[in-house]
Amino acid sequence: MDFTTDPVHNDIRMAVRTLCAKFTDEYWLERDDQHDFPWDFFNAIVEGGWLGLTIPEEYGGGGLGVTEAAIVEREIAASGAGMGGCSAVHIGIFGFEPILKHGSEELKQRFLPRVSAGDLQISFAITEPDAGTDTTNISTFAKKVDGGWLVSGQKIWISNAQRAERMVLLARTTPLKDGAKRTDGLTVFFAPMDREKVSIRSIPKMGRNSVDSNELFIDGLFVPEEDVVGEVGNGFKVILTGLNAERVVAANAMLGTGEAALRRGTQYAKDRVVFGRPIGQNQGISFQLAEAKIRIEAADALLQKATWMVDQGLPCGAEANYAKWLSAEAGYFAADVALQVHGGMGYSKEFHVERYFREARLMRLAPISQEMVLNYVGEHVLGLPRSY
Repeated sequence: MDFTTDPVHNDIRMAVRTLCAKFTDEYWLERDDQHDFPWDFFNAIVEGGWLGLTIPEEYGGGGLGVTEAAIVEREIAASGAGMGGCSAVHIGIFGFEPILKHGSEELKQRFLPRVSAGDLQISFAITEPDAGTDTTNISTFAKKVDGGWLVSGQKIWISNAQRAERMVLLARTTPLKDGAKRTDGLTVFFAPMDREKVSIRSIPKMGRNSVDSNELFIDGLFVPEEDVVGEVGNGFKVILTGLNAERVVAANAMLGTGEAALRRGTQYAKDRVVFGRPIGQNQGISFQLAEAKIRIEAADALLQKATWMVDQGLPCGAEANYAKWLSAEAGYFAADVALQVHGGMGYSKEFHVERYFREARLMRLAPISQEMVLNYVGEHVLGLPRSY
């Protein structure tokens, strides 16, 4: 690894930072309060050429790597947009890995050029109410019919479904009991979000309200044969594609949110005068902020290693999970400290840290919970017996 400054990466940081500066904390507060998708921001990202960043140039994308995608999302989150801003563009910046790695050439030609243009909204429809992180236990089933498949089932916590035209949909094509392994018999479809066959119900939630989260009720959705992604029955392998990359991109967004919170907390500690002195002069305040900074820098060091390993094509399941865990903890700690430093005003919306706090808390749950990361490390790194 080389820790010297990369001029190209600096250019990306500055370009995204300049773009995001046009969208203030007040803009993001309004989007969150009104549960309103940030179309102005989304369109600015499109015009800036940041969607399709990791899609090869032959399909109209930027042809860049995970490192560059992570830089973009870090800057978006750090601007004050937090997870709401990142979630609005995440799939477009980095979300088509299953199709890139496993989709047919016809499927790629049909859809990938539309990504950079910003006119293809999609969702990932994997999680189910009775399965959760036990993905092999999903019950959504696809029955083979002439020319394709008929899918029925239920999905939950599906982001962006209100606007999506398509969804990366995981379903069983063979019953669980008939597979040699639990991972057998799963298939991925790039399915149409046909509103006549898919009912969408919004989930009221704690934060990140500028991007919707939903339950899907699927009843007899027809998916053409040509919209299968990868091999029928081998969908578990397909959805694992890009998993480590997703961890490190998400971890950068987590640290960016922490940086935004720390910036506000530090400024408030300088400006707020109590008993004739800035509260940041008190070690009870300054030590908390300093610790938050150290935690962010420590997480970032391991995150840079994991990101580099992903782009080098090296095995890095452990490193990607370490980075996710540490970044989620560091981002949340910084947001909590910033709220505490603001005192009672931290609980108000006026200073924005309460929104950072709500969004930072999400990242200890997603895209994988902290506990599941620890399960991975216990089993795959330490060699302990599987606990679930």
